[in-house]
Amino acid sequence: MANVSVFNMEGKEVGTMDLNDEIFAAPVNEHLVHMAVVLQLANKRQGTQNAKTRSEVSGGGRKPWRQKGTGHARQGSIRAPQWTGGGVVFAPKSRDYSFKMNKKEKVAALKSVLTEKVNEKKFIVVDELTMNEFKTKKMVEVLNNLKVNKALIVVAEKDEKVIGSAKNIPTVATTLSNSLSIYDILKYDSVVITKEAVAKIEEVYA
Repeated sequence: MANVSVFNMEGKEVGTMDLNDEIFAAPVNEHLVHMAVVLQLANKRQGTQNAKTRSEVSGGGRKPWRQKGTGHARQGSIRAPQWTGGGVVFAPKSRDYSFKMNKKEKVAALKSVLTEKVNEKKFIVVDELTMNEFKTKKMVEVLNNLKVNKALIVVAEKDEKVIGSAKNIPTVATTLSNSLSIYDILKYDSVVITKEAVAKIEEVYA
């Protein structure tokens, strides 16, 4: 069973915690991780781009001049792509970029990235994470104590003061244990998570 140190907000080790091997020592499947990241980024795309082809632009209903004898190159329409105001060749069209992964694949990908963070010693468990007020300076101090810079903070319950204190730090993001994002776990160097959040993850995925 994987074992990690538990720290307090001052950065001092206050104990250890056993992690469920089913989640935090799972086989790492790079293909599923890649697929999950591509899925998340693709699902964010609006896909609202649109341009008109030569069949959609207005005008060009007749041949601009006769085929031969003018000295010009032959032309069939003033709305062909080479004309100003003409249609676009292979014009981009609105489309839906999203696709789906099944639930087992998503869970396997999540377990893979959590296992990697534990193996890299970048999975930092804190006994609790509380703020008496909205104070960015205090949150920076806590992260410095834990020796992390670019971090994803994971809490079990929504805490406005913790979220608000971390909001203005450009290298930090906060999330709830029930809405973990594979992309965010990979994007940030370290995962700072409360003991309560670890318990909730194990309850759901073990």
